[in-house]
Amino acid sequence: MGKILILLISLIFSNITLYSQNKTLKGRVISDQFDALPRVSITINDTTKVGETDLNGCFQIDIPISVNKLSFSTVGTELASIELTDRCNEIDIAMMLSCTCDFMTPKKVDKYRMKKFNKLPELHKEGFKKGIFKTEYACYTRYFKPNLYKNKN
Repeated sequence: MGKILILLISLIFSNITLYSQNKTLKGRVISDQFDALPRVSITINDTTKVGETDLNGCFQIDIPISVNKLSFSTVGTELASIELTDRCNEIDIAMMLSCTCDFMTPKKVDKYRMKKFNKLPELHKEGFKKGIFKTEYACYTRYFKPNLYKNKN
């Protein structure tokens, strides 16, 4: 009888740990002008909304441990898709403001956007020095996604 009780208790606790394998992420989202971005939607797999920032651009979300990609989006900024590292618990993000470039070719627009994108790590360090961010370096990887795609026919 004692062995069955121990087996039953161990099965219950093993199921509890399976369901509670979430991690809590917190952080702040600002623009590339160091302004807080309120109401930024945070999604996983580009479909499931897991949270949004408050009026100061701060957030705290719970996501499954298996998730390693997040997207941040709001009106007036470019989509920020990031890939998390294993030790990433504090996420501080500087989002690029979107722009309208008249009388420029798509190639020149992407070149301009890439130039702004390459300055984001410097903005992160500067945000840390100003006390806006809590981390000096980003614990995630962020990739540039050009608007111009070449068709290969």
